[in-house]
Amino acid sequence: MAVYATATRSPQLLLVLSTLGLLAIGAPQPPNIVLLLMDDMGWGDLGVYGEPSRETPNLDRMAIEGMLFPNFYSANPLCSPSRAALLTGRLPIRNGFYTSNAHARNAYTPQEIMGGIPNSELLLPELLKKAGYTNKIVGKWHLGHRPQFHPLKHGFDEWFGSPNCHFGPYDNKVKPNIPVYRDWEMVGRFYEEFPINLKTGEANLTQIYLQEALDFIRTQHARQSPFFLYWAIDATHAPVYASRPFLGTSHRGRYGDAVREIDDSVGKILSLLQNLGISKNTFVFFTSDNGAALISAPKEGGSNGPFLCGKQTTFEGGMREPAIAWWPGHIAAGQGIDFCPGQNISGVTTHTQEEHTELPLIFHLGRDPGERFPLSFASDEYQDALSRITPVVQQHQMSLVPGQPQLNVCNQAVMPHTPPPCQPDPELLLEEGPGAPHSWDSGRHGDGCVCAPRSSGWVRREVHIL
Repeated sequence: MAVYATATRSPQLLLVLSTLGLLAIGAPQPPNIVLLLMDDMGWGDLGVYGEPSRETPNLDRMAIEGMLFPNFYSANPLCSPSRAALLTGRLPIRNGFYTSNAHARNAYTPQEIMGGIPNSELLLPELLKKAGYTNKIVGKWHLGHRPQFHPLKHGFDEWFGSPNCHFGPYDNKVKPNIPVYRDWEMVGRFYEEFPINLKTGEANLTQIYLQEALDFIRTQHARQSPFFLYWAIDATHAPVYASRPFLGTSHRGRYGDAVREIDDSVGKILSLLQNLGISKNTFVFFTSDNGAALISAPKEGGSNGPFLCGKQTTFEGGMREPAIAWWPGHIAAGQGIDFCPGQNISGVTTHTQEEHTELPLIFHLGRDPGERFPLSFASDEYQDALSRITPVVQQHQMSLVPGQPQLNVCNQAVMPHTPPPCQPDPELLLEEGPGAPHSWDSGRHGDGCVCAPRSSGWVRREVHIL
């Protein structure tokens, strides 16, 4: 059976990353950590998750060489709360990034919001700093824009980016455009010193962010210093943008152009780690802060695959994120999930209309309208209710005719990643010719090709007493 991975954003990811840092104390070569956090990228935006255009060969290969998380969740379907949870390991309700009926109703923390990450919160870079790491954030901070919330006051040693997203342009006489910082110094503003052409979608920001990442890695390698790079770019947040070489190259429009440039950038980061000989000592994790923004679709929003809704909702599309872990020599290549016929992983895939629980949950809505306390299976009340409900349920099941599953087709051409014994087709990973995305040469392809996920076939088991 294939090995599969299931995780939630917080505190599990923080636990993994902080453990790496804490265990590095006293170790001869502490592992470097690279966290690649996308902005509003959906579960279905990568080829490895089934996007049919196959325009993310570098991320697809990253999954083949590492571990694919098909069941990875953010702590919140909005930017700021999920980022706060990611870096603190604490749920938004605990770290202060949550909505209410009074203060902080806007969870995006725009420039008008005065709040930010409290000093009482202990962030991942602060933990790593104690273990001798040098920490850099590139891109979007979004945990407060006032001086007391500056990332360099919360464990980061370097910052190039902005306290917020690239909203605007604004009238700089009344409402100034959002600033861009290098450490403590403001070096410009979006749409001014850092132009974004809303008409064409052209902006060089991703290339600037990429160069910042590459330079930081080279510098820390030369210093022989363990490092934490938090690469939090916002190219897939509306208004989406891409640099000139990538504009018009995607089958998915301008949003696809941005994804292709991100994929190219990830390839160059991984290639540099390999060329410097530090890939086996560097843990890389790729994910997104929340699901694709349907309000920006179809031209400037991503895909949440088969899942309901998207950003701003707590449905699957809003909180289930793409996630890939890559650490050569430590994470075995080809780990992931096999969606092909014959594979049945309880709680993840279901290929038949089989029962998943022996007994249904029964609630008494008169006493418990919130459905918080199911009746005890051993109680007389439960047995009496079950005897009355069972014939009705059986009658319903006998008359139920399941529709033909539309996700039951194993198509290796659109999901080139499954665990062994499937072999990947290199032609599915790399496209040659004009407009083909950049890819890095790892010297191996690993085992695996993923097929389209199958219909779940779940049967609802909750029964209510009116």
